[in-house]
Amino acid sequence: MTTEFLNALTRIVGDEAVRLDESMKKHTTFRIGGPADVFVTPPDARRLKEAVECCKAFNIPWMIIGNGSNLLVSDKGIRGVVFQIYGTMDEIRMEEQADGVVIVHAGAGILLSRLSRAVAMEGLGGFEFASGIPGTFGGAVTMNAGAYGGEMDMFVCEATVLTGDGQVQTLKGPELEFGYRTSVLQRKSMIVLEAALKLRRGDKERILALMDELTARRREKQPLEFPSAGSTFKRPEGYFAGKLIQDCGLKGFSVGGACISEKHSGFVVNTGDATAQDVLALIRHVQDTVYSRFGVTMEPEVRIIGEF
Repeated sequence: MTTEFLNALTRIVGDEAVRLDESMKKHTTFRIGGPADVFVTPPDARRLKEAVECCKAFNIPWMIIGNGSNLLVSDKGIRGVVFQIYGTMDEIRMEEQADGVVIVHAGAGILLSRLSRAVAMEGLGGFEFASGIPGTFGGAVTMNAGAYGGEMDMFVCEATVLTGDGQVQTLKGPELEFGYRTSVLQRKSMIVLEAALKLRRGDKERILALMDELTARRREKQPLEFPSAGSTFKRPEGYFAGKLIQDCGLKGFSVGGACISEKHSGFVVNTGDATAQDVLALIRHVQDTVYSRFGVTMEPEVRIIGEF
């Protein structure tokens, strides 16, 4: 990493936005990960775009994360630049339409918990399912996140993205090519800058009550007391990941500090001192065991990044 590059990057985003050798443990919900060479929190979408262009000009690898809720970062860390948009790019604006429809525009860096609460307080229904998903809006749109019968593709009507060649584009409806835990944004490595939800007005008290009910269900059934990356595996077609793991007798099975949750077998949790290698070894063990017994391939939902 040359001084010339760092100086150029700092001119774009400001001194306070750039940190060197930043531990990724601080920036993932797993609380796991070695240092990123350069960690940047760009103030807005324009300077993010310029900073990405700077990386390309100097041939420096880069990646973008939200709040690190779906990441397993190597113990060796990440080479190049990590841009984190969580905590910035989190504005909300609402556009009234006819017949009780409201288009909600939100920055990619806003937490789903904050966005869902904001639209609920406006009496907008349908987005309650997202209130407990531990991630940012941009990441959720990219992977078409969902829970309790709801998914992003049911409400997202457009997304403004940064393409791989540095262009800003707005994709609408079918252009997003949503599928189960995927989209064209993920397949083509596009970066969401902002997206829009199409929601309808409803009964505010009922909306808030449903959010509270879903929150209580999550606390009861999910191991929120331990660091994790949420559901570790995608749901195999025709099966439930947690049940397959439980039926293999793996509930409570551990490798080092990584453990299959006793509360919900679909979660790998960090019991306090897990390494990325522990988690990866546990994931591989689950995959091998489930395939050996049931012939079902378990695909990780968590993104595995960095040097392994």
